[in-house]
Amino acid sequence: MSHRDIIEAAARGERPERIPVSLWRHFPGEDQRAEKLAQAHIAFYRAFDVDLLKVTPASGYYGDDWGLRAGYKSNREGVRTYTERPIKKPTDWERLRRLDVSQGAYGREAQAIRLVTKAVGAEVHVLETVFSPLTIARTLAGEQASVRYLREDPEALHSGLQVIAEVTRDFVRSVMAAGVDGIFFATQMATTDLLTREEYEEFGRPYDLQVLEAATTGLIFLHIHGVHIMFDLFADYPVHVLNWHARETPPKIADARAEINTCLACGIDAWNTLAKGTPDAVAAEVRDAVAQTEGRGHIVTTGCVMPIDTPEANIRAAIAAARGG
Repeated sequence: MSHRDIIEAAARGERPERIPVSLWRHFPGEDQRAEKLAQAHIAFYRAFDVDLLKVTPASGYYGDDWGLRAGYKSNREGVRTYTERPIKKPTDWERLRRLDVSQGAYGREAQAIRLVTKAVGAEVHVLETVFSPLTIARTLAGEQASVRYLREDPEALHSGLQVIAEVTRDFVRSVMAAGVDGIFFATQMATTDLLTREEYEEFGRPYDLQVLEAATTGLIFLHIHGVHIMFDLFADYPVHVLNWHARETPPKIADARAEINTCLACGIDAWNTLAKGTPDAVAAEVRDAVAQTEGRGHIVTTGCVMPIDTPEANIRAAIAAARGG
């Protein structure tokens, strides 16, 4: 079976002839130009032959054209440090403008997608990373500030979230037109460490669904970031694959498999096992994850990006173990 065949089989809840596997990472520095970002992902795909290619832009890319300022300081995750945020008071939400996604940072990402899909699109599903509107609001204002606005100035935040949702929806349509097979949709606010369930239902869900509607012709891969997540809140989302930090926060893999029929993407602890363990430990963790799902509706992945210094031997061990090696 081809990469595409096994991903589609897993997304249907089946057990393909081999268990699909995918890993992804940031490419700091290279992610500031479309050509460099595309080359980095194409090279990663060619080197490791993953079954699904997630394109990972610069962290916070979505905020650059709204005035987010960021730069790189050495870190293992490969993310940027934010030095200036555009939302400093409630009235700033109402001043967010509708962006032209063919220009600026969004235009750069669409061009990277064109280059990636031209090179590998016939072989493998290519997904663009898209963030939920509430996650984008968090970055534009800062985590604690965004929670404060949500509770103290809800109407102003709703105003900003609507603009963010419209721009993000435009971007999804842009990358779908550029040839992407779907989106990796990430939410970083669906955790009880930050919000109540009722708050996410009001400030997260309606804007999530606006964005997801623009990708319904493609594969939708949902990433729930963090610990103490509201996992069951997403059971009825129109997505094909669900990804979370399964080794770090409930639900356990077997419990999730019993709870929902959606394809699960999980199995490896990126920061401990994959980055620090031995190849044998990585392989054992992969085999344990597959045993918990019996390989049905399962893509072997980490819970999020892997550290940029992850040993190549461990990457190859994860891929080989998923494929029965």
